[in-house]
Amino acid sequence: MPVQLLQKVKNAALAMQRYSWEQGVLAQAFLESGDEDCAILLAVEGANRQLADGRCAHIGDPGAVTDPCAIGEALLFACEETGALSLMEAKEKLLKWAMLDAPRSKEGIVYHLVHQQEFWVDSFYMLPPFLARAGLYEEAMKQIRGYWNALLDGEKHLLSHRFHEGENRFIRKDVWGVGNGWALAGMARVRALLPDHMQAEKAELTEKICLLLDAALPFQMDNGMFHDVLDDPAAFPEVNFGQMLSYTVFRGVQEGWLDKKYLPAAHLARQAAHAQVDRFGLVRNVCGMPDFDRPFVAVEGQAFFILMESAWKKLMG
Repeated sequence: MPVQLLQKVKNAALAMQRYSWEQGVLAQAFLESGDEDCAILLAVEGANRQLADGRCAHIGDPGAVTDPCAIGEALLFACEETGALSLMEAKEKLLKWAMLDAPRSKEGIVYHLVHQQEFWVDSFYMLPPFLARAGLYEEAMKQIRGYWNALLDGEKHLLSHRFHEGENRFIRKDVWGVGNGWALAGMARVRALLPDHMQAEKAELTEKICLLLDAALPFQMDNGMFHDVLDDPAAFPEVNFGQMLSYTVFRGVQEGWLDKKYLPAAHLARQAAHAQVDRFGLVRNVCGMPDFDRPFVAVEGQAFFILMESAWKKLMG
């Protein structure tokens, strides 16, 4: 892939306005792509916009619970690289939020919204990797299991989007493609962060990832795209779930825990994403902001192009 194309995608991402999870996923993308200085700068700005309760990268409505934790791994890296007291304090406040103050169920599973007892599939990516990177491995696994148990559609073997625990009903039962992508990528990151003695937990995450991959791949279209709701042919086609899937597959194969049989589908999805990058570096026809109800552009679409390319490069050596 031409280096200038990836740089265009990065530049376009940096030009976009970003909410807390978008700042976090973009910082992670720059971190994994080797652009560590930019990842640190994004983490610093996330700390600059920290609420008194510890939530980072705040902008707009302060209703999000797990989204502000998406910056966590980059923030921890920035602390280690700079030793800055202000970043250390921000990290401790964010950890306190995640571990103690964030609203959660009686079983200790963190909700996605401040004023609603809802579990969202997005949280697989937003919270557990931060906990694992902070060395709180059992807590990371606890959160993953909680979200999995609440959201898994036992017949489809895919994850539904939103479940209201207080009302014991799904707010959105659809198997949203990008939502399942958040789960795939989040579990892949946690798996890589677990220490060697947690082989049983690593195997558990591999099993969960493979279950989702096996259930999702039959819905891939000939052009490499997927529908926004994976099993709904009337839903619009988009490429970000394909990018998230490709990132997970490339990473899993490169790290040696995922079968190479998944590579053809991942390469096809990557090809589909490349076909959507315009002259300015915007990845078109992802599940698009601001309401994620149409094909458009999104910071997470930009970020996962970068993450996908980083994982692909490492796989190809």
